[in-house]
Amino acid sequence: MRIAVIGGGPGGLYFAYLWKQRHPDAQLDLFEQNAAGATWGFGVVFSEQALEFLRADDPDTVDAIVPRMESWKNITLNLRGESVEIDGVGFSSIGRLDLLGVLQQRVRAVGIAPRYDTLIQAVDELKGYDLIVAADGLNSLVRRSFEGDFGTSVSYSANKFAWYGTSKRFETLSQTFVETDLGAFNAHHYRYSPDMSTFLVECDRATWQRYGFAGKRAEESRAICETVFANTLDGQPLVSNKSVWRNFPWIWNEHWSFRNMVLVGDALHSAHFSIGSGTRLAIEDVIALVKALEAERDVPAALARYEAERKPVVKKLVAAARASAGWYEQFPVHMKRGLMDFAYSYITRSGRIDDARLRAMSPLFMARYEAHAGNNA
Repeated sequence: MRIAVIGGGPGGLYFAYLWKQRHPDAQLDLFEQNAAGATWGFGVVFSEQALEFLRADDPDTVDAIVPRMESWKNITLNLRGESVEIDGVGFSSIGRLDLLGVLQQRVRAVGIAPRYDTLIQAVDELKGYDLIVAADGLNSLVRRSFEGDFGTSVSYSANKFAWYGTSKRFETLSQTFVETDLGAFNAHHYRYSPDMSTFLVECDRATWQRYGFAGKRAEESRAICETVFANTLDGQPLVSNKSVWRNFPWIWNEHWSFRNMVLVGDALHSAHFSIGSGTRLAIEDVIALVKALEAERDVPAALARYEAERKPVVKKLVAAARASAGWYEQFPVHMKRGLMDFAYSYITRSGRIDDARLRAMSPLFMARYEAHAGNNA
């Protein structure tokens, strides 16, 4: 079977590695339009559960990634100069470029030479392949070429966000909410290496308009964000990497394959950055696709199995991501609450965590919250 993989991000690289590692005689070509060292964004976050899922299927790759990661056990929320920690929420992060480097090494180790700086402009260029794996991201050529056949839907969150980095080190994954004269901002920030952190700035559309960001250059926008979060940054500058204001795109495909083409990762579905699952979902898609291909005798049956088994799992995660994003679209309203009520609203926003789970997961926070609630009953 001849396989073409479009996209050299985590999903495409991991599929290429996993398939070739398990099928050494396979014919597989990986095409990536950018150079090997190009990327956007800064850090990639994994929950403890995501790493354990990957370890169960591929402990060697986890062992290659973990030494490069930064880890923490708590989330810190900052509101009106006060802070609260929510214990027991474990995450790890790694620089996106570092993660790509690890996966590129593993791909080369199994005998694949990715074709970088190679732009596929039409699906017809891939005639002769038995399977085309579209791991080409939010702007997927394969998906856009056959939107009606994939049953594609695209919508956008109302909030605006810009993705920066900073050399300011943060000890945990943190959220800082700031009220200004022209509106409210939120920053999602966490370290992904000993000396670098992601710093994603978010605001609602009304605030974005009052600041006139639509007419400002990227440098002007960055300077405003540095001023808004001057206390959080301790005077450190923000670092740009394609850091423009955007609306988060919600992508969903009712059909996951068409003919011999199959979608994975962001080409297939998107999950809001507030639950940090985009890379995890792409890797889990790949694992499910590989298992389906190995379980069936032909490609159509395998692709049907991939969708049937994986789709219900992804639907639950995307529903949680939409609930989380909905909370953020109202965060200026939530900011009017007291610190503990605000924190409780935040940690339960996706609908997946109830009081019983929160007591087991975050006993210190929950004890503090319940004492607060009792005193204010």
